[in-house]
Amino acid sequence: MDNKNITFKSKDLLGIKDLSQEEISLILDTASGFKDVLERDIKKVPPLRGKTVANLFFEPSTRTRTSFELAAKRLSADVVNFSVPTSSVVKGETLKDTALTIQALGADFVVIRHSSSGVPHMLSKILDISIINAGDGANEHPTQALLDLFTIRSHKKKIEGLSVAIIGDIAHSRVALSNIYALTRLGAEVRVVCPPTLMPAGIGELGVKTFGSIEEGIKDTDVIMTLRLQLERQSKGFLPSLEEYFTLYGLTAGRLKLAKKDAMVMHPGPMNRGVEISSEVADGPQSVILEQVTNGLAVRMAVLYLLGGVKK
Repeated sequence: MDNKNITFKSKDLLGIKDLSQEEISLILDTASGFKDVLERDIKKVPPLRGKTVANLFFEPSTRTRTSFELAAKRLSADVVNFSVPTSSVVKGETLKDTALTIQALGADFVVIRHSSSGVPHMLSKILDISIINAGDGANEHPTQALLDLFTIRSHKKKIEGLSVAIIGDIAHSRVALSNIYALTRLGAEVRVVCPPTLMPAGIGELGVKTFGSIEEGIKDTDVIMTLRLQLERQSKGFLPSLEEYFTLYGLTAGRLKLAKKDAMVMHPGPMNRGVEISSEVADGPQSVILEQVTNGLAVRMAVLYLLGGVKK
């Protein structure tokens, strides 16, 4: 696909749902170039010199926040990490006023993670600068889905026609929703596998196949994506115990044999070993979990670079 004449229409990245197939491909192709940059001895390029990226995380994060910080620095941008517990938010300042303050201080991008769905969308209407959704509630986590696509394409050379099983807490996972939007848009068959209590009503309307059995769900698949149980977003009663969940839905070496021989194993992290996935599989030859982390840096560089070129 020729992406030379494709550009972003929006100043923001709010969700995969808002992106066209061409825009997704443009991000992945751009990330390929930045992956090459990251393999050099000098891993820094100047496109965002003089720009400032503000990380505003209202939820804990290691991978995503660090990845965005490194991505910005690799593009020569300045980075400010706002610590919410020590900010004026604890004094009662509204999110709107906090965001307007960040803009007034000269930031060009705000990367935000928040426990409430729709917060990045709200900020995009208030601020003139670029908003990047780093996860909003149980809604979306677009850059995670993009790095997952990039990782799959790097190994399989395509997305269309692949069979991808997503296993875990589908009801509370923003990673699952963004991946469903992304994978189906690019022509993959998506299977979702989880207990009935974690299967959202109407999920089949998004074009996925649903399975209550992990054995049936992963049979002959090309990619298996396990998800962290979102215990902080669940009320009690969804699962009898973590041990029983692993017994019924954990990805083990024995179950992995049901997938294709060259099936990829993925996880967005952080992993709960012995709950969603066994250590034998997580550390095994079919796992690309650490590669996902590396690819996330290239993808977030691509997102910042492309949004940096949109006229505000």
